[in-house]
Amino acid sequence: MHMTFLGAAGTVTGSKYLLQHHDHHVLIDCGLFQGYKQLRLHNWDALPFPIGELDAIVLTHAHLDHSGYLPVLVRNGYRGPVYATPATCDLLKILLLDSGRLQEEEAEFANRHGFSKHSPAAPLYTEQDAERALKLLRPIELHNTIEIVTGMTLQLRGAGHILGAATVEVVADGVTLVCSGDLGRPDDPLMFAPETIEQADYLLVESTYGDRKHPAELPEEQLADVITRTALRHGITLVPSFAVGRAQLLMYHLYRLKQQHLIPDVPIYLNSPMATDVTTLYQRFRSEHRLTAPECEGMCHVAKFVRTTEDSIRLDQQRTPAVIIAASGMATGGRVIHHLKALAPNPINTLLVPGFQAGGTRGAQIVAGAPSVRIHGKEVPIRAEVVPMQSLSAHADADEIMQWLRGFKRPPKHTYVVHGEPNASDVLRRRISLELGWSVSVPEYRDSVELSATDHPSNTSG
Repeated sequence: MHMTFLGAAGTVTGSKYLLQHHDHHVLIDCGLFQGYKQLRLHNWDALPFPIGELDAIVLTHAHLDHSGYLPVLVRNGYRGPVYATPATCDLLKILLLDSGRLQEEEAEFANRHGFSKHSPAAPLYTEQDAERALKLLRPIELHNTIEIVTGMTLQLRGAGHILGAATVEVVADGVTLVCSGDLGRPDDPLMFAPETIEQADYLLVESTYGDRKHPAELPEEQLADVITRTALRHGITLVPSFAVGRAQLLMYHLYRLKQQHLIPDVPIYLNSPMATDVTTLYQRFRSEHRLTAPECEGMCHVAKFVRTTEDSIRLDQQRTPAVIIAASGMATGGRVIHHLKALAPNPINTLLVPGFQAGGTRGAQIVAGAPSVRIHGKEVPIRAEVVPMQSLSAHADADEIMQWLRGFKRPPKHTYVVHGEPNASDVLRRRISLELGWSVSVPEYRDSVELSATDHPSNTSG
């Protein structure tokens, strides 16, 4: 079995791993590159083989850095199956359509206002491309083993992280490859802990937080402090949030804080039709998370849902204390960037930035203390209080990743550290080598390796 790293190698985005087995080609994950421009340009790269030779795609979960490239492949001719858990399939029906629609809107906005360097600006894919992609989804339940191409089997296990997230196990010619996908936290308030895996010949492990430990601070204490402090100065707390997972976790904590009267009685808005739709799925997939029925109901109704563009625009005129949760989570697009234009210049407001911000994104710039960020061709000053918040992460931190790795009963023949910024990946690589004594490396973009039954893989990259 031959593997090529087509993304999430030396970076935290663009997850794609190509497997070649005899004459078959299988792609594990199909993600968009985000963040730095040199990474985003990879979204326009041709794959190193004809699309017609691709036989199957397997998705670990629905986040766009793992799934968002799928409509591009479909537009270019892919017609094979796309395997994922049922919850991931339902999430994709929301995320991919929204992503296509958003790209069309942003291209149209850029052309109308003339701030794009491209003439005309064009979307990477459209809502129609996304609709075609959705027809290829093939839901498979956790722990079911299926043959996806001749001589290659697939099994998915729970990874925590978000609804439907899974680790991937592929077996071909007696060689077992495990891909961690994004690992959740063992004590996450919403999601169950990642399932232990006991053996693999080769392992891909994520390293988003491979160089750090999540703070011990309780998220509800920090949320209560920030929201109260902002309300007392008559400001608005703006929270850029991922629509899947992060928004729901925020709403759960806000529901608990409201119940206990630990935050002022200010309105809470969820300004993301996508996040609104995702939230309802938590009620449909009750067996896949920890929440009781009353907790799930409370989480789903703590916020006022903002659906229409008109209501979103009106929200920019809000002048009394409130909490606004809006996508996208790294402030790369979506409704949150319009709120940033309206709220970030005013020092009475707060920008509460939860979770990981990939390098090159507006979210990363804001957290790093940038005096302004560029939105729609103009510099927007950041005078609002900026509060990074790492305690809401849905990713395992370095210690939690190591804890999961210690569940293997024997070392893999080789472990590849992926899906992390360079420092995070290298720090985790060193820990795996020193603490576990495993054979381990950090691959680079487009590296290729041969996964054989011998003790060590051979690197075939040029």
